[in-house]
Amino acid sequence: MPVREKLFEEFPPVTSEEWMEKIVADLKGADFHRKLVWKTIEGFEVMPFYRREDIQGYPHLAAGPDEFPWVRGSNTEGNGWLVRQDIEVDNFKEANRKALLLLDKGVESLGFRLKDPEAVTPENVRLLLEGISPEKAEVNFICEGRAKEIVEIVSGLLRERNIPAENLRGAFEADPVGRLMVNGKLCTSVKESFDYLSELFRLATNLKAFRLIQVHASHFANAGVDTVTELAYGLAIGNEYMAALTERGISPARAASGIRFCFGLGSNYFFEIAKLRAARMLWAAVVRAYVPENEDATKMRIHCVTGRWNKTIYDPYVNMLRTQTEAMAAVLGGTDSLTVEPFDIIFRKPDEFSERIARNQQLLLKEEAYFSKVSDPAGGAYYIETLTHLIAENAWKLFVDTERNGGFLKSLREGIIQKRVREVAGRRLKDVAAGKEVFIGTTHYPAFDEKAPDDLDIGKIYSRKSVGEGFEVEPLPTGRGTEEIEKLRLIAERASHRPVVALLPIGNLAMAMARSQFSGNFFACGGYRVIDNPLFRNIDEGVKAVMKDGADIIVLCSSDEEYAELAPELKEKTGDRFILVVAGNPPCMEELKQKGIKYFISIRSGLVETLSMFHRITGLIND
Repeated sequence: MPVREKLFEEFPPVTSEEWMEKIVADLKGADFHRKLVWKTIEGFEVMPFYRREDIQGYPHLAAGPDEFPWVRGSNTEGNGWLVRQDIEVDNFKEANRKALLLLDKGVESLGFRLKDPEAVTPENVRLLLEGISPEKAEVNFICEGRAKEIVEIVSGLLRERNIPAENLRGAFEADPVGRLMVNGKLCTSVKESFDYLSELFRLATNLKAFRLIQVHASHFANAGVDTVTELAYGLAIGNEYMAALTERGISPARAASGIRFCFGLGSNYFFEIAKLRAARMLWAAVVRAYVPENEDATKMRIHCVTGRWNKTIYDPYVNMLRTQTEAMAAVLGGTDSLTVEPFDIIFRKPDEFSERIARNQQLLLKEEAYFSKVSDPAGGAYYIETLTHLIAENAWKLFVDTERNGGFLKSLREGIIQKRVREVAGRRLKDVAAGKEVFIGTTHYPAFDEKAPDDLDIGKIYSRKSVGEGFEVEPLPTGRGTEEIEKLRLIAERASHRPVVALLPIGNLAMAMARSQFSGNFFACGGYRVIDNPLFRNIDEGVKAVMKDGADIIVLCSSDEEYAELAPELKEKTGDRFILVVAGNPPCMEELKQKGIKYFISIRSGLVETLSMFHRITGLIND
């Protein structure tokens, strides 16, 4: 057997203190904490590097794969997950045809979205499942109601086909608490919903591998919150179900084995990996408190779905890059199944192309990148283990606070849940509006000539609910991060006159072209037609060119030192025929304002606020 040599043995070990000394020296007097320590939206600090001693003492490190508290997942060989795709069921025969086609193309888990509960009949369900083997594919039902009917019909089909009931994999994704939170009301009381769920559990006693409740923690992710809030409130909802079921005579092990969690995914790659690892650890602690009959009952079953909060209608193919990152994080974090939504789902009905790409994104990870070959590949990485600990620690604190307040439902009715969501999402929305949180193609580096798709479904894009009569609770404030900037861009695109912005670079070449590029991107984000001019030799040449451009707005792009002379000259020669903007925050700003130059843009300009101002000035919007 060959002897394995340790790498880098010839190099002397370096202590953390020595690393810090080198970093401080390289900073040349700059504050280490301000420069390199990251204060996350979750509220904790992340260091620029971690070492072995940083993770000493974390309790979860003692457990391996398939060992309590399941941080490293349940797989000891490989990292299998189910590739899922959902189907909107209008026509049961057509949905079955599509399902069989998807199974041939590599899908392993089907989600049937039954739009009309009244259409759930034995004949239709049989038609829907014709030719689908529950032993080979997971089957999931998303339907508001008719859970008992579906369970009874499916159980009958299993008996007819001589298939053991325990072989049925999948779920009926009941989540009355989640529906109440999103819709603001239920068609029945919460107590009656819990009673119904307990009856459903008794009815489905033999369906050992079939989940009956799905906790949609993804609602929080799509509302724009952080990983800690999503995880903590997801656990709190799960605890509500555990308490309600056990109070109604369902054993803790049976209750826990009937619950699955659905987490949303965002662009914060390593945090998403750590979130799933932390989720398994914390759920194990929650279930263990109910003293289940066996330890396996403490395992968390996880489904993940790519998020919508960070998806855009402009430069939509960038959404594929976002979903690919999210899919990778879910798989490395140990999800049991995964839905990659089509890149265009947020603004229109996905077509065959976008669905195929979404499906193939997972197949590439599994069959070509070999993500399925290694159990918990993130395990042992100092950074990810630290994030796992930090997310778990902070999520547990919020979970405990919620329980001390009386639980999730009480906190929801009192508006505590909605208040935190608004606060966290509000901070992110401010960062987006200010251009601090980057969305390529929408808040940064837009394609100047791009327009919104012709088949844009405005109802899908802007669907926030407002509180009104008949709501039991305030609906969860959901939406997307780029909605406000997209609205401004749509207004400009669809105006009878789309304002023209002419760039006037002059003077110092490096500064003029850098500020010209920034200004062009800035106004293009708002839907203005941007004329990107070359460097001009003097103001007269520039004015002559922008006159031909038919400009509404002229942006002077030069160096701070040259603005004191160039800006007044440009103002003198153009008068009030154009809206004159200076790119930057020059020291002479106040003097320029006294000479009638009112408008300045820079990296410190709030994107939404500033573009809204120019929309009003150009008459695109009226207050």
